Amino acid sequence: MNAFSFAPATRETARARIGLQGPAGCGKTKTALRIAEGLAQGGPIGLVDTERRSALTYAVVPGKPHLGGHEFGHMPMDSYDPRNLIQAVQEAEKARLAVLIIDSWSHFWTGRGGLLEIVNQGSNNTFSNWKKGNPIEQDMLDALLNFTGHLIVTMRTKTHYAIDDSGPKQKITKVGTKVVQREGTEYELGLIIDMVEGTGTVSKTRYEPLEGLTIHHPGEDLGQQVLEQLGQGVDPVEAIIDELTADGLTYQGALELHAKAKGRGLLTVGHLHPKTGEPSTIGALIEEYGKALKPQPAAPPAASPKPNPAGPAPHSASDAVAAGPAPHSVSDAVAAEGAMGPEQPARSGSSPVSAPQMRMMHACFAKVGLGAKDQREERLRATGLIIGRQVATANELTFDEAATLLDTLTAYGDFDNPVDEFTAMVQGLADQLATT
Repeated sequence: MNAFSFAPATRETARARIGLQGPAGCGKTKTALRIAEGLAQGGPIGLVDTERRSALTYAVVPGKPHLGGHEFGHMPMDSYDPRNLIQAVQEAEKARLAVLIIDSWSHFWTGRGGLLEIVNQGSNNTFSNWKKGNPIEQDMLDALLNFTGHLIVTMRTKTHYAIDDSGPKQKITKVGTKVVQREGTEYELGLIIDMVEGTGTVSKTRYEPLEGLTIHHPGEDLGQQVLEQLGQGVDPVEAIIDELTADGLTYQGALELHAKAKGRGLLTVGHLHPKTGEPSTIGALIEEYGKALKPQPAAPPAASPKPNPAGPAPHSASDAVAAGPAPHSVSDAVAAEGAMGPEQPARSGSSPVSAPQMRMMHACFAKVGLGAKDQREERLRATGLIIGRQVATANELTFDEAATLLDTLTAYGDFDNPVDEFTAMVQGLADQLATT
């Protein structure tokens, strides 16, 4: 067989190579972990920590899932010889990591024992010194870029100034920021995101749909989008259609699908109607299915063993009064940004609440006025009424119960008056329980 023959090119075996760059404190580490969770698809994540073990701030606390955090393997490093990083990558290969994070890559350029220090040792002959340093750097790049999993590196930036000595007085002008890494290194990566105070802007990408994208707190969704571009993720359009046509779809589920499609810019994407075969769009299909499922006020049932745990959509006259006016359409209900929380991985209903769900709960409760530390009992009371059974702690929730709770909190968090609306809904559930 000819060793130089061509084979069909596909993306499925490609791996993400992502760089996050920005000043200290802009959110690079947290963002790297969140994106990694989207890329890993449940696989293990590892992080090489050159930032004095600061990444441990984002780790889970054993036995306290309510504190949130991310699950990852941690490798602290205090000497930044690029050859140490090569060994770290080799260990990542042995551990079969799905995603490897280098936080930060800049230290292997300018840190103690880094490439610049290696080059500056010895003679004053710069050419001779770089002749020694260049192969070391290339070996490091080869190790990183040939890593079999996905790779995320963080890089520091610093303010860059231009000095003009042509006039009577020296003039110093701020001309922007400069990455603390060898010039041109970004060309080795497929996606570069500039971070500023938790907001990421794509400044360089090989994935056309991500060009110029600006995201507040980039996370799992961005990781999923990268996977889609690599041909490894689920087709987002078909995934939405599958959910839309699945048995058991609820009005709340239609609202969430609309929010998901809107967030990914899919509402105007064309698709044939699943039943008639007529041309339509994703947005129009969700509108149609959602309107058919929109609950209508009805007389309350004669008796019910416990409150309906289905969420905020009213299913009786008493619920309708407690919950406030129903949205006029799916579009109205999800007009506000953030109507849909982060996607959760597939889990069985009886499995325990997940760490991502626990992380979301406090923020969602805060939106409906129950985020204070001394409101724990109120949160548990509301939780019990929504899911249909009382719990002593959120740790007792199952995955499905947590999903129901988060769906409810997310929906009410987007109301014009979320605190009053949520309070009324909870009181309505309590009143219904009292009457039965």
